[in-house]
Amino acid sequence: MDADVALLQEAGQVPEDVAGDVETDSADLPDDLYDRWPRVVKLSDRVEVEWFRPVSPMMRPEADEIPVSDVSTIAAARVIPQGAEPFIVVSMYARWVMPHSSTGTKWGVGHSDGSAHRILSDLSAFIGSVDPSTHRILAAGDLNMIHGATEDNRLALAVREGTVIDRMAALGLEFLGPQYPDGRQASPTPQGLGPNTKNVPTYHTVRKSPETAENQLDYAFASRGFHEEVTVRAMNSPEEWGSSDHCRLWIEVGTQN
Repeated sequence: MDADVALLQEAGQVPEDVAGDVETDSADLPDDLYDRWPRVVKLSDRVEVEWFRPVSPMMRPEADEIPVSDVSTIAAARVIPQGAEPFIVVSMYARWVMPHSSTGTKWGVGHSDGSAHRILSDLSAFIGSVDPSTHRILAAGDLNMIHGATEDNRLALAVREGTVIDRMAALGLEFLGPQYPDGRQASPTPQGLGPNTKNVPTYHTVRKSPETAENQLDYAFASRGFHEEVTVRAMNSPEEWGSSDHCRLWIEVGTQN
């Protein structure tokens, strides 16, 4: 793809056949806790990447650390392009969490907004001013939620999930989509979305395929002001989807590919 950096979610170990061509963080992630991790991966020599080591929450982290409340949901790094300003990248994975057994819940997979809010709390370590123009943050990944879902959407907790987008905005992070026309829309419009939705499907279940994918779960955000330098497109046409149940998001920052 000739990309410079990959923001991965639910990633395992680096495959041996590409280990010599990529670089990623050396964090000692406990396999007995979880086996799939968010990762920031360097893919080219056009950029330098400085990874932030996840540590337990603390008042003042060291320069190369990020305090995290759930290491399975976030990875962060500083990207330094040749001849351009550095920026922070965050790979987000809002994994499903089951409610406590005392609730007697019937939710088969749990909820993802709890993980998303933990991500936002951890990401806030890179925000030190109410002026978003002082930050250069790009955050993208799988939030496991449906943007703009109506309250009758059977696959979403619409009101709760909406608070995640609202909180992003409150932190000065602009919603970048992708939204149509930066990706193919599902036809007909899936249940639980308004008639004017611009969502583009980025995920399909085992019963579906790239051709029949319906729901968007993957999104990108960037600091207000910096977001004007960023474009995002869903690579969700059947011929470019790829081997995952999620399609890829192609993100360009300035003139960098």
